Amino acid sequence: MILLQGNGIARTFGDDVLFENINFSLQDHSRIALVGRNGAGKSTLLKIIAGVEEASRGTVSKTKDLTMNYLAQDTGLNSSRTIFAEMLSVFDSLRQMEKQLRQMELQMGELAGDELTALMKRYDALSEEFRMKNGFTYESEIKSVLNGFRFDDAMWEREISSLSGGQKTRLALAKMLLERPQLLILDEPTNHLDIETLAWLENYLKNYEGSLLIVSHDRYFLDKVVNEVLELSRGELTRFSGNYSRYVEQREQKLLLELKNFEKQQKEIAKLEDYVARNLVRASTTKMAQSRRKKLEKMERLDAPTSDDKSANVTFTPEKTSGNVVLTVSEATVGYEDNRLSGPINIDERKGESLAIVGPNGVGKTTLIKSIVGQIPFLAGQAKLGANVTLGYYDQEQGRLTASNTVLDELWNEHRLLNEVEIRNMLGAFLFSGDDVKKTVGMLSGGEKARLLLAKLAMDHDNFLVLDEPTNHLDIDSREVLENALIDFPGTILFVSHDRYFINRVATKVLEIAPEGSTEFLGDYDYYVEKKEEVQAESNSSENGEPIESLAQQDFTAQKEAQKNRRKVEREIKACEEKLADLEAKIAALLLEMQENTADFVKLGELPAEIDLFNDEKDEIEMTLLEAMEELENL
Repeated sequence: MILLQGNGIARTFGDDVLFENINFSLQDHSRIALVGRNGAGKSTLLKIIAGVEEASRGTVSKTKDLTMNYLAQDTGLNSSRTIFAEMLSVFDSLRQMEKQLRQMELQMGELAGDELTALMKRYDALSEEFRMKNGFTYESEIKSVLNGFRFDDAMWEREISSLSGGQKTRLALAKMLLERPQLLILDEPTNHLDIETLAWLENYLKNYEGSLLIVSHDRYFLDKVVNEVLELSRGELTRFSGNYSRYVEQREQKLLLELKNFEKQQKEIAKLEDYVARNLVRASTTKMAQSRRKKLEKMERLDAPTSDDKSANVTFTPEKTSGNVVLTVSEATVGYEDNRLSGPINIDERKGESLAIVGPNGVGKTTLIKSIVGQIPFLAGQAKLGANVTLGYYDQEQGRLTASNTVLDELWNEHRLLNEVEIRNMLGAFLFSGDDVKKTVGMLSGGEKARLLLAKLAMDHDNFLVLDEPTNHLDIDSREVLENALIDFPGTILFVSHDRYFINRVATKVLEIAPEGSTEFLGDYDYYVEKKEEVQAESNSSENGEPIESLAQQDFTAQKEAQKNRRKVEREIKACEEKLADLEAKIAALLLEMQENTADFVKLGELPAEIDLFNDEKDEIEMTLLEAMEELENL
C-alpha cells in the first residue's frame, strides 16, 4: 500500500533550481535511505515530504489519516517535565483507558444482576482494546527505549531542561519511537550516538512496524537498516534497490553501462556521419546517405555520463620513513585529577599499521589521543614515539584553526617558503578555489573546516597520523575520498571514530578501551564485533553448561566455508568467460555472413537484429562477470 507519493516536486530559489521533477512513492513497511552530496537538497526534500516546507511546484499526496513524525537535524526535545514523565505523555490515552478500567473494577463490587452483566461486557471490550494497544507493556517499553538511548533509571527524574543538546536530541528520537507513527522521517538520527547505542537503534529500526525514510552519513547504519536507496544528484532522483553497499555497486555498474552505451552510440554516429559525408554527393548512393542522415537527425543523443560534482583530491605523503616501532603506550591511565576515565591501556603500534580506538562515550578515547600527543598528561604510565616518527594530529574540535585568518593565510602562515600558486594548488585539491581562499576561517561550515584541517595535515608530510573523529562534518563522498587516501598512505595511523564503515575500510587493528583497561583485536570493525560475540557466546555457554566449540574449530569451519565460496565464485567466473567467448564467436560469424551477403537484403535486415540480441546478452554476462570478480577480490 502506498502511504505517500510525490509528483513533479521542485524547489527553486529565484532562478536557481535546487531540484525539479522529483517523483517518488513510499510504500507501507518501506526502509528507504535518501543520499546525495551536501547541498544536493536532501534536508529540503525531507521538509517538503514532512510538510514543514512548501514545494515550489508539484504535490505530495498522503493516504488518509497517515501518522508521521519528522526528526530534523539536531532537533532537541524541549519540555519542563522530567524524562520519564515526558515519555509517559505518549501513552496518555492508554493511561486514561487504564484509569477507566480501575474505576470499572471498583464499580463491580457495588452492582449486581443486569447492571453488573452490562458493566462486565463493557469491561471485557475495553480490556481487550487496552491489551491490543499494548496497555500492559507500555511502561516496560518506555524503560527499554530509555535504556537503549543511554538514559538509565538514575536519570529518569531529571528535568529535560537540564540536559545537554545531544541528550535532548536523543530524547526527541526516543519519544518518536514510542509514538510509533506509520512513517518516520529521520534527518541524521545517528548524531550524538555512541557505537553501542547505534547498534541498539539499528536493531530497533529493523523490527519497526512502520515505514522509514532516513538521511544519514552513517553508511554502516544504512547498510543495517535500509533496503532501498534514493539518490538525489544534479537535481534528479534515482532509485536503487538494496542497502547502501549494494547501492554503491549498482551506481558504479550504472555508470559503466552508461559509458559503454555512450561510447557505442558515439561510434555509430561517427560511422553514419562518415557514410553521409562520403556518399551524399554520389548519385548511386545519395538515397542511402539521405536515409542515414535522417536516422542521425532522429537519434536521441546520449549525454556523456558523469558521476557527480568534483571530488577532493586528498593524498598524504610522508617526507621520511619511520622506524619499525612507531608508538608504545605502557600501563597508561587517562583522565583528570578528579575524574579517572580508563586504564591500564597498552599499545604497541608498528610501521604501516592502522589502529582504531573504540569504546563507549565518556570512556576517554579523545583524552587518550590528547595524552598521546602531549596535550593532557597521563594519570599513570607513558607514551613513547619510535625513531624518526613525525606526528600529525587532526583535532575533532578544530582548535588548530584561527578564525580570523583567511583560508589562504591559514596554510601560508605555516609554509612561508612556498609561493602562493603552490598554496592555491593544495587548497584547490581540497575544493577551495577562486574567491573561496579569501574567506575567513570563521565563515566556513563544519565540512569546509574539516577539509582545511586535512589540507594542513597533508602539507606537513608526517609519517604518523593521529586522527580524532576525522569524518565528523564530512559528507559521504568526502569520507570515501579520505578513506582511499588513508588506505594508500604508506605511514602509520592511529584514530578514533564512530564511523564503523570508515573503521572497516581503514583499520588493520582495533583497540577497545573500557574503564578497567584495553583489549586489542587484529582486524577491522566487523572482526572485532564477531570476536566480541564469540567471547559472549562462550561465556553464556559456560554458564549454561553447554559444550563450547574452540576458536580453532570455529576458524577451521570459517576457512572451509570461505574456500567453498571461493571455488563457487571461481566456477561462475569461468562459466561467464566461456559464455563470452562463445558469444563473441557467434557475433564474428554473423558479421562475416553480412560481408559475404551484401546483395541479400533479407539477410542484411535479419542479421543485425541477431547481432543486437547477442550483444545484449553479452552486456548482461559482462556485468555478472564484473560482480563475480569483485566478490572474489573481497573473499
